[in-house]
Amino acid sequence: MEAAKEAARRAAQPAKLTLALGFVTGTEIDWLPETIRILREERPDIEFTVAGQYSPDLADGLMKGRLDVAYLRPEEQSGDLVYRRVATEPFIVALPSDHRLASYDAVDPREMIGETFVKPSPNTAPTLRAVIDDYLKRSGLDTNPAHEVDNLAMAVLSIASRRTVALLPAYAKNFLPRSVTSRPIRGDAPTVDLVLGYHKANSSPLLKLFLSRTDDLIARVSKRSGEMGGVPPAEGPQRRDAPEGGRARRPKQIDISKPFPVGG
Repeated sequence: MEAAKEAARRAAQPAKLTLALGFVTGTEIDWLPETIRILREERPDIEFTVAGQYSPDLADGLMKGRLDVAYLRPEEQSGDLVYRRVATEPFIVALPSDHRLASYDAVDPREMIGETFVKPSPNTAPTLRAVIDDYLKRSGLDTNPAHEVDNLAMAVLSIASRRTVALLPAYAKNFLPRSVTSRPIRGDAPTVDLVLGYHKANSSPLLKLFLSRTDDLIARVSKRSGEMGGVPPAEGPQRRDAPEGGRARRPKQIDISKPFPVGG
């Protein structure tokens, strides 16, 4: 009821056509430009509000009507939310640039035995945490002790300063500083879905318009990601195979004690 009332309140103000968008922080780089472009092809006068938040907070915003649509992880106990999968990302291994595993083109899970992992908090990224824990358990990796962080910036800081390793969705490569690098996971890499979520009681005409163009949106982002060497939406993991012997040339050593920028 709360979502329906909020959507109706906004719909009752026809002078200002506004769609409230939400993104898991970092995903807006790929999805926001095409979302705006595809909607303004239909309604040039449309305006947007944009929020970058943790996935559980986005689900809460949809439930309470603060958001019309959000790009988030498929959260459990989502009640009256409707999800549509728009992308499937493989996880990568993020590690210090001068780490021994950085000499590989792809990292076998067995090579990570004994490493200290940094994991997302189950409070801020429960879906990611569940996928990571399940994969590590299936791979027989002992992850104790492990560090928990609330966001990507803190994960990157932990990797660089504490020399931990992390499993992160592939989009995180866009935010790694020079002191941190990434490698694909060899074998059956875990994946995580990015979904488009909305409340089924939301009767906003702009939401209906947006949903009618979702297929076009996915196709455009898929094409753009392919042209830029990114991960295509809604496809399985793509891996680089290591040369014979499993090793590649070791990268230049980087001083991780120097300051570096981090992305959110």
